[in-house]
Amino acid sequence: MSDLSFAQEIQEGIPTYIPTEKPWDSNVNHAPKRKDILSKEEKKLAIANALRYFPKEQHAELAKEFAAELTTYGRIYMHRYRPNHAIFARPISEYPGKSLHARAIMLMIQNNLDHAVAQHPQELITYGGNGAVFQNWIQYRLTMKYLSEMTDEQTLVMYSGHPMGLFPSHKNAPRVVVTNGMMIPNYSKPDDWEKFNALGVTQYGQMTAGSYMYIGPQGIVHGTTITVLNAVRRLAKNRDDIKGKLFLTAGLGGMSGAQPKAGNIAGVISVTAEVNPKAAKTRHEQGWVDEIISDLDELSARVKKAQEAKEVVSIAYLGNVVDVWEKFEETGVHVDLGSDQTSLHNPWAGGYYPAGLTFEESNEMMANDPDKFKEYVQESLRRHAASVNKHTERGTYFFDYGNAFLLESSRAGGDVMAENHIDFKYPSYIQDILGPMCFDYGFGPFRWVCASGDPSDLEKTDAIACRVLEEMMLHSPVEIQQQMADNIQWIKGAQENKMVVGSQARILYADAEGRMRIAEAFNQAISRGEIGPVILGRDHHDVSGTDSPYRETSNIYDGSRFTADMAIQNVIGDSFRGATWVSIHNGGGVGWGEVINGGFGMLLDGSSDADRNLKMMLHWDVNNGIARRNWARNENAIFAIKRAMEIEPNLKVTLPNLVDNQLLEDIF
Repeated sequence: MSDLSFAQEIQEGIPTYIPTEKPWDSNVNHAPKRKDILSKEEKKLAIANALRYFPKEQHAELAKEFAAELTTYGRIYMHRYRPNHAIFARPISEYPGKSLHARAIMLMIQNNLDHAVAQHPQELITYGGNGAVFQNWIQYRLTMKYLSEMTDEQTLVMYSGHPMGLFPSHKNAPRVVVTNGMMIPNYSKPDDWEKFNALGVTQYGQMTAGSYMYIGPQGIVHGTTITVLNAVRRLAKNRDDIKGKLFLTAGLGGMSGAQPKAGNIAGVISVTAEVNPKAAKTRHEQGWVDEIISDLDELSARVKKAQEAKEVVSIAYLGNVVDVWEKFEETGVHVDLGSDQTSLHNPWAGGYYPAGLTFEESNEMMANDPDKFKEYVQESLRRHAASVNKHTERGTYFFDYGNAFLLESSRAGGDVMAENHIDFKYPSYIQDILGPMCFDYGFGPFRWVCASGDPSDLEKTDAIACRVLEEMMLHSPVEIQQQMADNIQWIKGAQENKMVVGSQARILYADAEGRMRIAEAFNQAISRGEIGPVILGRDHHDVSGTDSPYRETSNIYDGSRFTADMAIQNVIGDSFRGATWVSIHNGGGVGWGEVINGGFGMLLDGSSDADRNLKMMLHWDVNNGIARRNWARNENAIFAIKRAMEIEPNLKVTLPNLVDNQLLEDIF
């Protein structure tokens, strides 16, 4: 049965036989063991839950194996059922199926699990330490089988990685509806996630991992580049003054090596600390980081040399970032920009490695002595925060990238709170940079994938997108011209910077008008036969799809940043306006229980249906968020939504009346 072709194995689904065991691949980056959190009765329930996929006569053999996985890994992955075929984004023509839309989704699922893309591919984790596509390999097999069988009159329903089944619908309905981790609020704490994930009844989908829209590190590179560019502009007198500025951060694994690549593109010196040697080596081999240094004295000397020469260079420090902050403090290395991009939304299970422990010691302790490990993490965070504070006193601009550094530091007792004891003393990058400069104007991470797999299609779409943006910039208001210019510069350098990892994909920041015009131009090119089908999507880290009080919506100040109406409305609205698939998650870049994320995917096939859907859906997908930001009294969003209403007569949005602050002061 191992001699099945790729298409045959996809169509096989769950094998009727028990396959031979799959060897453990030590060359692959594996997820750490999850903590032992289930009682004896709950472990029985976890195994019973896993056995639901198999006929009774196989239960005795599989039960023992699943129990062993639960003991060894803290999760049941069903490693025996890993497919024989290599997993990567093939040309859409190679996928079996009756629906082109379903085949597009298969392509995106495989891209998420490509060994070159995924952080822990054999544990089905794409990025962020725990951002999963599926909980186990049987879910992958069954989902791909359903997608290969479905028609455009059916919708596949996905419950946290589990394919509930194909249900009758119609061609204008989404082909897939995905939910991940949608727990009852009182059961949405980190240990709840560990418990219910171990039981096999929910999963953490991150943002684009569990919704099949990850395009490798390119998306994170672009967001980080835009952030670093705008952050350094706050410090630099002119463009030339950017050279020689030092950006210090951490995390090359879960964040895919985005920071060093972004640093190079922005034209700064970057130091990114990483404790996992395999992750650092991988990013270096991929060309995402220029140098690796493992000695602190050598690092300090190298950075000083780079500052004097005003080099553009990316350096990975193999070790703990806390040690780097403290060493630079000791040796007088000036840090211009500081941040942290470790996966601190997952602090107790591999998202943050504390100072004072080796990588191996941390992995052992988090699994076998989680309470002690938590103490180490929190002590490290307090040290981390204290050193950052000393650097900021010397002129460092520090911003939280939104991966919960400040939140977890505050919970650990670190000195990160403002004088009012409500806000953090440092802004998130959304508050200072992306929120007012991009999101409030409707600019966010528009992405596309050339489904043919042909690099020439990507070149053609790059050229189309660039032409559209340049035409738009001629008539765009001055308020958005910097965003337009940055993204034209990005798309012109995209080929040279070799952003593609996995699928032939691209990302740029565009507003609603830009997204619609670019997508329309793509659809016309497909219709003319100039390029193959194109899959549209976005990061959920965007204007409208995410309610996240410490990240995407941290620049909402009317008290509503702790609500999640926007993300829910976004997904519902996308689903009846033409999205090919939609997703809603509890969790994202800042953690389980801290954010609600909504996303979509859309296939362009050159048809009139696609033309209608893209205009309707993309308009809503962006303007929903601008409308909400406008109602929060965000000045730039008020400007943007008024402009949107001028362009589209059918758009009628409630505008806020502004209040004189002195009036309020006089009342109380």
